Amino acid sequence: MDATALATEIDRRINALPRHTTQTIRLVRREYSKRLRDADGAEVLAVADALVESQRWVAYELVYHHRGAREALGSDQVTRLGRGLEGWASVDAFARYISGPAWQRQLVPDELVHAWAASPDRWWRRAALVSTVPLNLRSAGGRGDVTRTLDICQRLVSDRDDMVVKALSWALRELVVWDHAAVRGFLEAHHDVLASRVRREVATKLVTGRKHRRP
Repeated sequence: MDATALATEIDRRINALPRHTTQTIRLVRREYSKRLRDADGAEVLAVADALVESQRWVAYELVYHHRGAREALGSDQVTRLGRGLEGWASVDAFARYISGPAWQRQLVPDELVHAWAASPDRWWRRAALVSTVPLNLRSAGGRGDVTRTLDICQRLVSDRDDMVVKALSWALRELVVWDHAAVRGFLEAHHDVLASRVRREVATKLVTGRKHRRP
């Protein structure tokens, strides 16, 4: 398989669509997922690597929906697929479909995500937090991971970048489903340094099960 040629073909198919919506683009992605169903995981990763700079979330979904590709992920592959991250949408797709699932399956070490949390780049710090979401999201196979989730939250508890603050709230809210007491204890222990947005949204989730209170 010529991974570069196939990535170019996918990019052209998407660019030729009369309407660019999530639905129309995903239809193309599903077509290629079927074509790649019997491909080796490394081959699918090669296609995603060639595609990531032009059709980022399509590349991530190709990996996520191919078991062999998901299981072939390691630190090098995850890092390469994360190159050029910029903006919350690309970061969240990366963490939701690539880094989070790989971390959930212990295909990448904790130290890799710790390094992201210490990055001067806001997008990598957000990626560290959003990577905890698949650890706790039932639809992604999450079974609740208090230790790893709160470790990353602790590392970024005083960060005031808006993109990081929002991700910190998200990470804690996903953990609420599994361990109310642990999240409540985290809020109490870090009350004086947490952003008010995090305190408000997570406290509301603890009480109501929702991000916001109904008017």
